[in-house]
Amino acid sequence: MDRKRFEGKSIVVTGAATGIGRAAAIAFASEGGRVAVVDVNENEAQHTVSLIEKNGGEAFFLRVDVSSNAETEAMVAKTVERYGRLDVAFNNAAISGPPEFTLVDTDEKVWDKIIDIDLKSVFLCMKHEIRAMLNTGGGAIVNTASVAGLVGLRNRPAYVAAKHGVVGLTRAAALEYAASRVRINAICPGGIDTAMIADIKQVPGMWEAAAAKHPIARFGKPEEIASAALFLASAESGFMVGHPMTVDGGVTVQ
Repeated sequence: MDRKRFEGKSIVVTGAATGIGRAAAIAFASEGGRVAVVDVNENEAQHTVSLIEKNGGEAFFLRVDVSSNAETEAMVAKTVERYGRLDVAFNNAAISGPPEFTLVDTDEKVWDKIIDIDLKSVFLCMKHEIRAMLNTGGGAIVNTASVAGLVGLRNRPAYVAAKHGVVGLTRAAALEYAASRVRINAICPGGIDTAMIADIKQVPGMWEAAAAKHPIARFGKPEEIASAALFLASAESGFMVGHPMTVDGGVTVQ
């Protein structure tokens, strides 16, 4: 079915250069959305824009450090300047950080970087996105958390803390702004086949072992997370508020 759930809507997607963000930006545009493609990786983000335009969609690139208050404020202002308003935001930018570090062995600079990009950025983006949405009668925000925002993972203390923070921040903000017609939800992916986990392909057997931890016996695809994000951002989920939607191949039901 040819659906146009986002016809004419103005949409920001952070972390849109590759992976889940790129898949979501393309999907939003394919359903009529006008997309601000946000990332620090200009070459890949511009490629996302070209893929959207090749398919007849509308998009433009913004280079933004999402851990910067000034840059996230400018991100929203430039999107509103270009498209007239902000209707949807998918706050997806994140890093995983170096693997296999216990809390004791985690460097403070590593901790700060992960918290800044994975958690502080969601606060800053929402701070400015919500203000813009309130000016035009509402909107929808989807934040990318993780199964690591619902359960613990060994040797990933900063990442787990950040993603738990995203879930909590989503719930708190959702309560504050639901009555003002700004709906805020989160999505909690399991292992997704993106560049973020590509390093495990270098270790013989690790990819297969990690995939086997998912009851569905495989990693997820970026497009599967994008589909969930579009659902949460659409009118189809109009009664969902503050929900951390799990899309994890069954990891958290074990």
